[in-house]
Amino acid sequence: MTTIRLTTIIQAHIETCFDLSRSIDLHIESTKATNEKAIAGRTSGLIEQGEFVTWEATHFFIRQRLSTRIVEMRRPHYFKDVMISGAFRWMEHEHLFESKGDHTQMIDIFCYEVPYGFAGKIFDYFILKRYMKNLLLTRNEVIKKAAKQIEKQQA
Repeated sequence: MTTIRLTTIIQAHIETCFDLSRSIDLHIESTKATNEKAIAGRTSGLIEQGEFVTWEATHFFIRQRLSTRIVEMRRPHYFKDVMISGAFRWMEHEHLFESKGDHTQMIDIFCYEVPYGFAGKIFDYFILKRYMKNLLLTRNEVIKKAAKQIEKQQA
């Protein structure tokens, strides 16, 4: 199993960060490089507990689909999505939010297992883990930028 843990500090209210993190539209914006689209389930707006989304994107020159479901949510502190179908053997993504005075600490814990035995593990070690981390970092920067704009408008 591979685990990627990221902490992002955002100068915004916890509710703003929580909602932006579950925005289908903002996720699409953050994945323009892979031409990601929501094609089934919740395809726009804010995803809620029990809902699923199927994403279609190009990764490593291969058009792929990944479906995830929100299996747990405690607004505005936590939600978890898990893969229900896709290229991973198994995947879950925990999103944690903690208010820290004038900012929010957002923590991603992204865990997955790759298929294809030893070859999959080698691919993960040398390529996939860094690739997935960069996707998450890009997503978090888009969330951070959007949160800053929202907070500016509300001030």
